[in-house]
Amino acid sequence: MTIPDLGSDLASVALRTAIVYIVLVVFFRFAGKREAGQLSTLDLVVLLVISNAVQNAMVGENTSLAAGLLAAAIILALDYGLHWLTDRSRGLRDALEGEPLLLVKDGHVDPAAVDQAGISEPELGIALRQSGLLRTNEALAVYWESNGQISVIPRAEGRSLEDYDPDHPSAPGEMDGSTGSVGGLGHRRRRRRPGKLSGTSS
Repeated sequence: MTIPDLGSDLASVALRTAIVYIVLVVFFRFAGKREAGQLSTLDLVVLLVISNAVQNAMVGENTSLAAGLLAAAIILALDYGLHWLTDRSRGLRDALEGEPLLLVKDGHVDPAAVDQAGISEPELGIALRQSGLLRTNEALAVYWESNGQISVIPRAEGRSLEDYDPDHPSAPGEMDGSTGSVGGLGHRRRRRRPGKLSGTSS
């Protein structure tokens, strides 16, 4: 099977860029969340090599300023559009980003969840220490988030996982009945920040 080679005019640059973007979204979805949130040295090397490999695939032989700016604009537009869609479709969001995975519940590690996440015990220990904890029995919960971060929730009096839904963390009565969101924020595009290993927000 021969894959047709596209030209290097601006229309082809736009098409090339869109194809590369979509393929990489699918690739990283199935490759796992690690590349999104927790970068080891090897992960960083993989990302740098991939970025260099797809550069020519996007612009071809067209190294003009217009081609570079067009490719950047296409990437930003596709990124905005995809986030706009995922913010409005939970099914699409779950398909592309997955769901939070509970690694530790009430101080007890779930080995199957840890294996599924591909998180090692030293990595789990790093996340705990960054949240001021030493052992898993000091944590109420540890989540492997859909963006690849590890969030640690320490034990505290009155805090419980009972009836807790990670996608709907609002307390009863706080939901806006007309929009199904908190303060009407449900349909605003969520700003993304670079991933951190622990769940601290500072």
